[in-house]
Amino acid sequence: MAAKTERRASAVWEGALTTGQGTVSANSGVLKDQGITWKARTEAQNGKTSPEELIAAAHASCYAMAFSDTLALGGHPAERLEVEAVVTVDSQEGDGIRVGSSSLTVRGRVPGLDQAAFAETARTAEQNCPVSNALRNNVTINLDATLATT
Repeated sequence: MAAKTERRASAVWEGALTTGQGTVSANSGVLKDQGITWKARTEAQNGKTSPEELIAAAHASCYAMAFSDTLALGGHPAERLEVEAVVTVDSQEGDGIRVGSSSLTVRGRVPGLDQAAFAETARTAEQNCPVSNALRNNVTINLDATLATT
């Protein structure tokens, strides 16, 4: 069991919502003054990021780790897992937007498992993923799991 940890990030914003701009940084240094704009959130990214893209990155990486652990604990360590998360930005009634869904697609090579066992283990792992659990009951989570045959 890991000790309680904290992770930090910060953002600076200047101007109005639709015409302003800002930056986001992570204490680890992996993000340093990365540009953020409304257009990057709702239209073309043009080299900038958005909160939703960062949620997608968090969800994909968390789920990959959770699935890897679930497989290993079941006696079937993965050779490789490829996970993509697609997070939607949806309009909501009235003004504004909301994070509507996060769709996980995983393809993996796992010796000793058939497609049915792979899919079932994938569902179990999604239930144990901390980011999924943070999003659950607020964001629709979809999962598509395919066992690679080569």
